[in-house]
Amino acid sequence: MTALAPSPARRRVPAAPAAAKRKPEAARRSSLRRHLRRELLVWLTGVAFGVLLATGTLGRALQAAQAWLVTARPVFSAPASLGMIAPMFSPEVRYWERDISRWARAHNLDPNLLATVMQIESCGHPTVGSSAGAQGLFQVMPFHFSAGENMHDPETNARRGADFLAYCMDYANEDVGLALGCYNGGPSVVTRAFETWPAETQRYYVWGTTIYQEASQGLASSGALQSWLDAGGSGLCRRAEGELAARS
Repeated sequence: MTALAPSPARRRVPAAPAAAKRKPEAARRSSLRRHLRRELLVWLTGVAFGVLLATGTLGRALQAAQAWLVTARPVFSAPASLGMIAPMFSPEVRYWERDISRWARAHNLDPNLLATVMQIESCGHPTVGSSAGAQGLFQVMPFHFSAGENMHDPETNARRGADFLAYCMDYANEDVGLALGCYNGGPSVVTRAFETWPAETQRYYVWGTTIYQEASQGLASSGALQSWLDAGGSGLCRRAEGELAARS
């Protein structure tokens, strides 16, 4: 298996809006609060369900449980459970939608997270390269490939990119923001203060977490993604559009 070495800065990441910056510690606290709220809802629902059963109103209990499942399920799980990506991603990324879903399942990743990485890294351009040597759909560095592998082959590139992203998710204890930082700046950033990260990795964290947050809600359009496009991402997407048109 290819060694997982820290990834050097690979290409310029568009500058992120200062107001959008959130440190990993704040993101973890926000995630914990959401988790506690969901646990409280589960507990309260269980109590109510038990009372209804005790009074013999089983039919009403089942209806109440069904209504809760419809209204209280976390929005973050909806797109992943359907094996789809949010419609807000650029057309060049949606071109790979079925493949993204398949690659994500194979590596136990959320398709929206994998789509977010593709959006920022290549905007769906399968043969794009950076001055630092990163290649393909997921801008994978050459040291992640085995000898003789075609770095521009979508299947190979996706396998190596998803391997590393899954490694980062595990290394970051499933913290999406830290995993994105790991993907861009290498595993060492996970254990370091946000202020010490390279500026590119800080921007990558901001763009990635804000785009992923909106994708996780299944939105049809994304203010975060539009900001990324306006900050320079649109040029990358135009190149991807031309490449995909030539392949069609």
